[in-house]
Amino acid sequence: MHFNPYGGAAAELAAQLVNSTPETDLQQLLDDADYKPLGALDPAQVGALRRWIRRLDAAFDAPSVELLNGLLAETTSEPYISTHDGREPHLHFSRIDLPTVERVKAYTAMGLAELYCAAPDRIGRCARPGCSWVFVDTSRNGRRRFCTTRCSNRVHVAEHRRGRSGPGGGSAA
Repeated sequence: MHFNPYGGAAAELAAQLVNSTPETDLQQLLDDADYKPLGALDPAQVGALRRWIRRLDAAFDAPSVELLNGLLAETTSEPYISTHDGREPHLHFSRIDLPTVERVKAYTAMGLAELYCAAPDRIGRCARPGCSWVFVDTSRNGRRRFCTTRCSNRVHVAEHRRGRSGPGGGSAA
């Protein structure tokens, strides 16, 4: 059984959406995330989803009960248990007949709310100066500070170099 107690796939999808660029094909992003929308996103839905992404972004800076309740209030959430396509019972957070963007909004808001209630410090933004990527901390110890190992390495190498060039740390000429 794959069980992620820190928000699961819904919170991860929220992070992927926030990390997307204006050039990102959102339909492809949803497909790659194994989110099964019914039908393609039309241009109006893409615009609505981009506006939603800007709202989600704030949740990674300073998640709070008020902010997340605001996101939940903007959705058409109507949770129910589904068993489609031979899958085990699982939750859906909105009616299946709603437009894809409305279902994505409910799914991501519920995922972030679930994560916040379980472990609010697991919602984060990369600590590397200049990086604006967000992440869901699924690490064992819950102390993740960077979006990727690459960002972590860049910060630690820079810290190491600063330490070596300080008083007593450099080489004699």
